[in-house]
Amino acid sequence: MSQASPPLAPIRMAMVGGGAGSFIGPVHRMAAELDRQIVLVAGAFSSDPARSAETGRSLGLADDRIHADWRAMLAAEAGRADGAELVAIVTPNHLHLPVARAAIAAGLHVVSDKPATATLAEALELRDALAGTDRVYALTYTYTGYPMIRRARAMIADGALGEVRRIIVDYPQGWLAEPIENQGSKQAAWRADPARAGIGGCIGDIGVHAFNLAEYVSGAKVAEFVADLGSVVPGRRLDDDCNMLLRFDNGARGALLASQIATGERNDLTIRIQGSKAGIAWSHATATMLTITGLDGETRIQHGGTEATARLPVGHPEGFIEAFANIYRDTAAAIRGADGIVDALVPGIAAGVRSMRFVQRAVESSAGRAGWTRLED
Repeated sequence: MSQASPPLAPIRMAMVGGGAGSFIGPVHRMAAELDRQIVLVAGAFSSDPARSAETGRSLGLADDRIHADWRAMLAAEAGRADGAELVAIVTPNHLHLPVARAAIAAGLHVVSDKPATATLAEALELRDALAGTDRVYALTYTYTGYPMIRRARAMIADGALGEVRRIIVDYPQGWLAEPIENQGSKQAAWRADPARAGIGGCIGDIGVHAFNLAEYVSGAKVAEFVADLGSVVPGRRLDDDCNMLLRFDNGARGALLASQIATGERNDLTIRIQGSKAGIAWSHATATMLTITGLDGETRIQHGGTEATARLPVGHPEGFIEAFANIYRDTAAAIRGADGIVDALVPGIAAGVRSMRFVQRAVESSAGRAGWTRLED
């Protein structure tokens, strides 16, 4: 009788950002720990010592694992036998590069909220910092973690749609329809500030999600585009509305719409892909359903995911936290040596660089009214 393998110890995670008032920090924490593959052991949750301490203590961390300075945290964790192995970055965009670069230099793996960095130049610098290391770097392009998105991706890769001809992705939000960045909204303030958000507003916040999803699901790459980005709300310094025509490297055409001033809209990301044999449609509002349409007019709706991606029986909805958790679970597997995960199943630095190139070229092209613009030189 063979002996059972000893249980795997959870991967120890530190977090930078995600203190009181954060939206995305608690999401990352819940998702990371959902499958008991990762455990939070330390954090620099805020540059405000009191806020960082309050957050850390509320999460059950000892005072010597709570910091207001992320550099001090990395140094302290590096000196511990039980120090962090993974750093989650959930800060405004301008801190993504310095924290990730320092974490990699300290020998830690990284999970970063998107986008990878604030600019393309920073993304290229981060790619260089990762080159030659064995550190895992993953980006939480959340929607890639949804079971039905992964099913749609597999169907297209298997040829179920035939030749992909048309790709439409639409991401409407309405929460920035008024200048709430000037009315005390912390989440709006940094997103509307070029010093913290980077060169893109809406396009860097949700447009990159739409761009990444279009390529992730279809398997095709954006080759060129026409971009019309605007700052609709008076006085806003970064774009809040994006409309783009797309051409893909396989000959498909499409469009990307992303807006944060679509009054009344909440978060209804949708993607539609039509091929020579069939089409598919997915909506964040009905995330456990995938609609498939055929040439004969037949419409089928598939529910649920696969055993590898879904945690609950069909009919029990899984959503945002679980999608994040799939990314964390896959990242944990990559840290433990599993092949074919980062830059394949989970977006990594290649997707980070490509997304930042998309943001920079779109901002520049729209400002210069350049018309059709190639994504790559």
